[in-house]
Amino acid sequence: MTALDISFPRLTWNLWLDVVHMFQYDFMRNAFLAGTALSVVAGLVGYFVIVRRQAFAGEALSDVAFTGAMGGAVLGINPLAGMIVLTIAGALAMGSFAQRVSERDLAIGTVLAWVLGLGVLFLTLFTAHVSGSSGFSGVTVLFGSILSISAHQAAVIVAVAGGIALALLLVARPLLFASVDPDVAAARGVPVRLLGLFFMVLLAVTVAEAVQAVGALLVFALLLLPAAIAQRLTTRPYAALGVAVVLAITSTWFGLTIGFYSGLPSSVCITLLAFVGYVGVIGSMAIRRRLADVWSHDNPNSQLPASGMHQETRQ
Repeated sequence: MTALDISFPRLTWNLWLDVVHMFQYDFMRNAFLAGTALSVVAGLVGYFVIVRRQAFAGEALSDVAFTGAMGGAVLGINPLAGMIVLTIAGALAMGSFAQRVSERDLAIGTVLAWVLGLGVLFLTLFTAHVSGSSGFSGVTVLFGSILSISAHQAAVIVAVAGGIALALLLVARPLLFASVDPDVAAARGVPVRLLGLFFMVLLAVTVAEAVQAVGALLVFALLLLPAAIAQRLTTRPYAALGVAVVLAITSTWFGLTIGFYSGLPSSVCITLLAFVGYVGVIGSMAIRRRLADVWSHDNPNSQLPASGMHQETRQ
């Protein structure tokens, strides 16, 4: 049974019964399984994207994924295969062209300009010659269709996500060193350039996989917002990785649930929750800083009693 074959039920006050009812449907079980796996790798990879200041690369690769999917549809091959192949090629090109951090944006922009032109060509060919005889839709690539993921697709996503997570955790320590201080890392023998290319490949595969759930236009939110929140909440790298994963999973689970009971697109719900969480954290931190400034202004000697007590003790 697919999402199109049922009328969505209404949420009741018995939340446990609602959850049980939701998991009676195969497409929801597949969506939760695939969404959880994607959220884990999105949280892990997204944190390193922020630390390495490669947010532009993540956004650019989502556009590359769209071009790859359209190219696959035009050529008559699996759109997912087209996405993975072209995103990896684009990631390697971006990483190879940029010798230094200062050149990174120029390299990404160069590759992106070429890929977007290619995407327009594939979209034109697809619309003119393929769309009428294919079940593939460009809208699906742009906005995702996590509720239409089959059991086989979910299993593939879990396997690929597991491989990405394992590979990233194996190189997490040297990659973090190379991301924070590449010059010192290179001086100590860390293969900075090789690690950078390896990470770009992991990022490319992550983007290609996540596009199936939230789409090329919205993958940026799932990839970066949980990690950005985690970086605001803690300065410890491994703790931040864990927080980013938990936040990504939470956004996905609640987004799927809201989408199921409201009929809204699940991808939109997932990204909207991530955005609301980010705005909430940023806003609360700004309010706390403002309150701290007001308190310090109104009570300039609020910390003096402790030092005065020490002075009296010395006397």
